[in-house]
Amino acid sequence: MKDFREKLALVPTKPGSYQMKNKDGVIIYVGKAKNLRNRLKSYFTGTVTGKTKMLVEDIDDFEYIVTSSELESLILEITLIKKYDPKYNIMLTDDKTYPYIELTKEKFPRLRVVRNVKRKRNLNYLYGPYPNVTAARKTVNMLNRLYPLRKCEHLGKELCLYYHIHECLGYCAREVSPVVIEKMEKEIVSFLKGDSSFITQKINEEMQKASDALNYERALELKNMLTDIDITLRKQKIDLNNNYNFDLLNYYLDNNYLSIQLFFVRDGLLVGRDKEILSSSIDIKEQVVEYILRFYEKTGILPKELLVPEEIDAGLLSEYLKIKVVTPQRGKLKNLLDLARENAKEVLAEQEEVLKKNDDLRIGALDELKELLGTDKVSRMEAFDNSHLFGTFYVGGMVVYEDFLPVKDEYRKFKISTDVKDDLSAMREVLYRRYYRALMENLRLPDLIVMDGGYSQVEVAKDVVSSLGLSIKIIGLVKDKKHKTNSIIDGDGKILNIKSDSNLFLFFSRIQEEVHRFAIAYHRNIKSKGALSSVLDVVPGIGEVRKKELLKKFGSLKKLKSASIEELSEVVSKDVALKLFNYLKEL
Repeated sequence: MKDFREKLALVPTKPGSYQMKNKDGVIIYVGKAKNLRNRLKSYFTGTVTGKTKMLVEDIDDFEYIVTSSELESLILEITLIKKYDPKYNIMLTDDKTYPYIELTKEKFPRLRVVRNVKRKRNLNYLYGPYPNVTAARKTVNMLNRLYPLRKCEHLGKELCLYYHIHECLGYCAREVSPVVIEKMEKEIVSFLKGDSSFITQKINEEMQKASDALNYERALELKNMLTDIDITLRKQKIDLNNNYNFDLLNYYLDNNYLSIQLFFVRDGLLVGRDKEILSSSIDIKEQVVEYILRFYEKTGILPKELLVPEEIDAGLLSEYLKIKVVTPQRGKLKNLLDLARENAKEVLAEQEEVLKKNDDLRIGALDELKELLGTDKVSRMEAFDNSHLFGTFYVGGMVVYEDFLPVKDEYRKFKISTDVKDDLSAMREVLYRRYYRALMENLRLPDLIVMDGGYSQVEVAKDVVSSLGLSIKIIGLVKDKKHKTNSIIDGDGKILNIKSDSNLFLFFSRIQEEVHRFAIAYHRNIKSKGALSSVLDVVPGIGEVRKKELLKKFGSLKKLKSASIEELSEVVSKDVALKLFNYLKEL
């Protein structure tokens, strides 16, 4: 570790944001502080462990920006985190989006489960989040069966099956009184707020009718609905005012692990929770605040009120989020805050031993890899593989790992020119496009490129990297006849001395399986779903504009496959039409 004593002495005692850099000048951590000098000193004095130890060992320099207030430093910190996505700042669980139940604001409303709430505008009713997507879908399915709401995305011209089975009022062909619709909306909203009286009464009436008609199967189905409703609401009920809506957060720290619990309370119901276990850093309070801000940035919807423990700066959060943030000191809300902490403690107790073991295995494997490759820095790895359909229409896949942990937000797919007829040409195109773009857009480069193949693949990677003036370590994962990782070679084709039962070998086997899975998923999804939109995504030369025109003209994969080259040429160029025609013949 470098000696920063002279530089630290010049740091002011004012608020601001600081940025840690590695030896390549890459920002690896962004933080904020009320007192910059004291905060920065804390990294380089005393004993550090876990994630902070790895960070400190990686620091080659630091910079800071002074601000006039702590709020400004928080705004700056979050802005820089979004811009640089530093490896040591927290990353929330990949691809986590919680579903909401939406009752649309339309003349003929629909009830459905939605995830992409960031794009929603002018919603009449939106309830959630529901971490248990199965429960959300089950609730929507039940309500849609009990209430004949509109089911179609777009109104047709004829009555459909839903009308004939009494699950739709036939909005496309019949006049429906607004009073009837308003009554259904009112009862559904009451149920979603925790009042099941309307629903249970309706189910009991339907159950009696089914029993009188000797339809015992239907009667039993309705009876099971009542049981599900009773169990669900009883589990969710909290002894609070029914109109109380808020999120509540607490955490527990032990042995360099930070366990966070975020409860979602809506109309007196605990509709769900988010839980995370993170490797802790020096400033736990700052890490908790960062988690809160990144969580709401990702989900896109803020609560009306947020409850936090007293050591978290509620005033600062309130200023930033523009919502009410409070710390309850007594009563039911304080008890609920304590319950969240107990939950955080319980979850950490269950998983801590496994987490510590996995962290130790990863760190040990990284140390072994550094020694084998003769480098002191291997963190970010990018692995590549191709997939094709009957030897044509190649696609490429790239997966990204940081310290042997997947970073799924940075996975990438590549459409490859239809002129490509072999694996090596396909890989050359993928690699060139990836690293040319990285240079042009100043994207972060990997410390190691992992090729899913033998020396011929490694040679292609070396040629591409060299042609772009880059210097990146490259290895190849050689497979046996059963497509399992057999050996690992370096950039010169030499087999690395890695035991097949070692943790390092196991981690690379997992990477090889993941990149292979990711690459073939493109074609597999197209073939299994028969999705017209996905087919058009694969064929080179078809951008968003042409894609929309093809969707509008043909409407379905079946119609597109029956089209002639001349018909396709009415929308796209003759060359692209021929490529699309040939591709469709292979599906």
